[in-house]
Amino acid sequence: MFDFRYHAVSLAAVLVALAVGVLLGVAIGDAGLVSSAEKQLRSSLRDDVRAAQEKEQAATAQFEAQQRYAKASYPFVVAGRLQGAKVGLLFLGEPNESIAADVRAALEGTGADLSGTLALKEPPDTAALADAATSKRYGQLDETPNLLTPFGKSIGRQLILGGRLLRSEASVLFSTRAGGLGPFSAVVVVRVPRVLTGEAAANTNRLEDGMMAGLKGTRSPAVGVQSEATRPSQIVWYRQRGLSSVDDVNLVAGQAALVFALAGAQGSFGSGPNAGSLLPGPELAGG
Repeated sequence: MFDFRYHAVSLAAVLVALAVGVLLGVAIGDAGLVSSAEKQLRSSLRDDVRAAQEKEQAATAQFEAQQRYAKASYPFVVAGRLQGAKVGLLFLGEPNESIAADVRAALEGTGADLSGTLALKEPPDTAALADAATSKRYGQLDETPNLLTPFGKSIGRQLILGGRLLRSEASVLFSTRAGGLGPFSAVVVVRVPRVLTGEAAANTNRLEDGMMAGLKGTRSPAVGVQSEATRPSQIVWYRQRGLSSVDDVNLVAGQAALVFALAGAQGSFGSGPNAGSLLPGPELAGG
């Protein structure tokens, strides 16, 4: 009996050892497989990252080369196209120095002079405008806000043609003024996104709409501009009021489009969804 039990226990021990060995072997084998797969995955990911970095570097180099070419060719494209023109820059709202710098850069070498920069005070102070009015009619602005539309139309016309009303109202009409009040040969308009409600919004809209109608009535170029980063876009607003527009004045192409528009090209130019084309047609670019 003793020998039988001994042999049974021995056999069981052997079987347990074999089972443990098999399990350990499988576990070790699986660990090896996982380790090998992980190494392959890491190697593949490193290769993918390296390839993506090389593509990015090549694209960046190509873009920088194109930018250098655009900047180098820009003076030849716009040289003398606005010879003798006096350009006004009108902000509808708070001035934006970045966009002002882009407009100045666009005019370099064109023969034009940025002779005045103005920022319209919004919402308008109707009481102050009425007090400064040179006519009995506009002396009623505070009591009759609807007069802001014809008032704005007169101001828009006088930015191009000059006039007494503009001179008398300038100190209360504009929050910022640098340079002259005109007369301007052409006007660049920058509408600044803002949130107004109620009477403030209504009066601002009346004044802006009147000024745009006055500018357009002179048949002198009036061009609305914005940078690529402007949100919300103002291009549709410009178009609805009959202005040509440029949606990327921060880029070399946008600055060229602005020069062509100030020279008489009409349309919506730029790279945004509301643009008709990047630049005016070759018949204008070559003129």
